[in-house]
Amino acid sequence: MGRTVRRAAVGLTAGALVLGFPVAVSAQAGEPAEATAETLQASTLRDAAASQGIFVGTAVNDGLLSNSTYSSIASDEFSSVTAENVMKWESIQPSQGNFNFAGGDRLVNFAQANDQQVWGHTLVWHSQLPSWVRDGGMSASQLRQVMNTHITTVMDHYEGDVAYWDVVNEAFNEDGTRRPSVFQTTLGDGYIAEAFRTADAADPNAKLCINDYNIEADNAKSDGMFNLVSSLLNQGVPIDCVGFQSHLILDQVPSTFRSNLERFTNLGLEVVITELDIRVSMPADSAELQRQSQQFASVTSTCLAVEGCVGVTVWGISDRDSWVPDVFPGEGAACLWDDNYQPKPAYTGMLTALGGEPGGGEPEPPTGCSVSYVVNRWNTGSVVEVRITTSTALNGWSVNFTLPAGTITNHWNAQITQSGTTVRAANAAHNANVAAGGSFGFGFQTNSGATYTTPTISLNGANCTTA
Repeated sequence: MGRTVRRAAVGLTAGALVLGFPVAVSAQAGEPAEATAETLQASTLRDAAASQGIFVGTAVNDGLLSNSTYSSIASDEFSSVTAENVMKWESIQPSQGNFNFAGGDRLVNFAQANDQQVWGHTLVWHSQLPSWVRDGGMSASQLRQVMNTHITTVMDHYEGDVAYWDVVNEAFNEDGTRRPSVFQTTLGDGYIAEAFRTADAADPNAKLCINDYNIEADNAKSDGMFNLVSSLLNQGVPIDCVGFQSHLILDQVPSTFRSNLERFTNLGLEVVITELDIRVSMPADSAELQRQSQQFASVTSTCLAVEGCVGVTVWGISDRDSWVPDVFPGEGAACLWDDNYQPKPAYTGMLTALGGEPGGGEPEPPTGCSVSYVVNRWNTGSVVEVRITTSTALNGWSVNFTLPAGTITNHWNAQITQSGTTVRAANAAHNANVAAGGSFGFGFQTNSGATYTTPTISLNGANCTTA
């Protein structure tokens, strides 16, 4: 059986409150809470996932945290964040003994500011290794010391701040044999058990995971993983979970996904979907995007159906930032948001599978409201700042208006969707509640500099006066 250690708090603490309403939280992760009207009001992935007793995460690109739209989505929609690159060996120890924690520290600070857990990725991996490790020609004793020092130093630095670690990543070939990494060829089969024991000694409270791709189905590679973790458990090696990356292809979600997850949870291990995306041959048409939505929902529902599946992490936020087009030419559109950070059908599919509802339904209209609509235009674009004052306390809000010209290309402090000239802005997680007499604001950028009169703006269905 896996170790008994503290559970990650994120997803459980959040689950006690969804947009101000108490909800029932399942006693076991992966077991849906009792459905209630309040549960269905969850309008973000993180609130909906919390009501189901699981976490929902994303991989975070350190270079994009300064982008307000990107960081708002990351903070509002997700309860867990994974370091996309800044905790990999080449980033964190580029030369022997010289550790660079700046990027990882930024992620930890971001997570703590937004009540999120951190997933550490990754300690021992054959890729993105600095040349001094990959090509250093070290003896077994030298490499063993280097590996253990790296694990210990990194985990000591983040002890108490990182809930889960990918201790070993991508250890298998497709046929279920061991990948001939520098660790495998120099240290032999025992390097994985040693890495986990070293990690456990460094931070006994962190959950320790092994992670790989193409193990979602019952196949030779997942058999290799199953045999490995069974052996590790029999040896008393401290291992807590298996990560199923789930870099999937449209219309190729495996039919054995659930039963495969369950054979691992039957060992007493947690399972996590760690790097979910579903790539499409480009250009993607509307029918393909609808099928992609159904398949994001299917994968999410599979996790919810498996007792012991504790979370789903998507690999990145928007299609514009995805790794897929660079690695798989001609394929893309793999994420929940499009190139303009607008939610795709895939977002709605995943949210609905978690029991949420886009916009959380229409909240009660206020007895009165006034709006300030300030536009800064130039030849080919504009930035609009909207601020609304409400006479009535709000527990969730929805703003509707017409945009006579242009398309919204960027937005902040709201979830915005546009259909033709009709725009709907719904509250983000952090600004749903507004006191009577209080105000809230959001903004957006367009690709048109056309001049037009201030549109009529409604708040929860009631028209507001112009301030």
